Amino acid sequence: MATVIIKRLAKSPFVLITVLVTLAAFFLSPRSPFKSFINYPQQQVQKLFTAEELALYNGTDDTLPILLGILGSVFDVTKGKSHYGVGGGYHHFSGRDASRAFVSGNFTGDGLTDSLHGLSSTEVKSIVEWREFYFRSYTFVGKLVGRYYDSEGNPTKSLKGVEAKAARGTQLLEKQKKEEAKQPGCNSRWSQGEGGEVWCDDGFPRLVQRPLEIALTGKMSKRCACFTEDQLSEPGLEVYEGCDYLSKTCRV
Repeated sequence: MATVIIKRLAKSPFVLITVLVTLAAFFLSPRSPFKSFINYPQQQVQKLFTAEELALYNGTDDTLPILLGILGSVFDVTKGKSHYGVGGGYHHFSGRDASRAFVSGNFTGDGLTDSLHGLSSTEVKSIVEWREFYFRSYTFVGKLVGRYYDSEGNPTKSLKGVEAKAARGTQLLEKQKKEEAKQPGCNSRWSQGEGGEVWCDDGFPRLVQRPLEIALTGKMSKRCACFTEDQLSEPGLEVYEGCDYLSKTCRV
């Protein structure tokens, strides 16, 4: 009987194809007992690093990739070796989690730390955005056990706190944009030969301190806004150094 069936299959290619497709579906089915014998490419296993292990991947050993951490996420930045390798401008980030330095600009000693203690919500938001940049631009390879991930790779309270603070920073910046839109900002320009200047088409330029909870470091802690003459007596308005009280243009 089996011989007869085989002879009929051989004479009918359409039937043979149907049988082969049916068999393939059976073998590839998730319930198939034969599926375990099929070789599939395995997904890359995310590694859990200790600080000591991560330090080995700082670009000083050409046989190893260059890795960096930010908020406990570890990325392979080897393709950016000219920047992250020895002598590169970002080498100080390699082999460690120096999250704080992404906004502090302190690339030495205690500045190269993953502690964000004392940073404003908008500064924390900026660091989270840097982490997003690395997810987009480089290969995520694992997690650093410590402040932001526990020994099983689960997020810690510190990481959840960072995420919440960054979200708060987003809300504050949106609120500040609406507030600043009520008071027109100054015009500005800068050139290497002449330096910078700010001016107002209507009103007089004044420096205004941003709220500390959203202020970024350095010059970004203040903004230039234009005020009418009857507003100049309001508290907190700062005249640019070397600029006349009623000047509409000030050098900066």
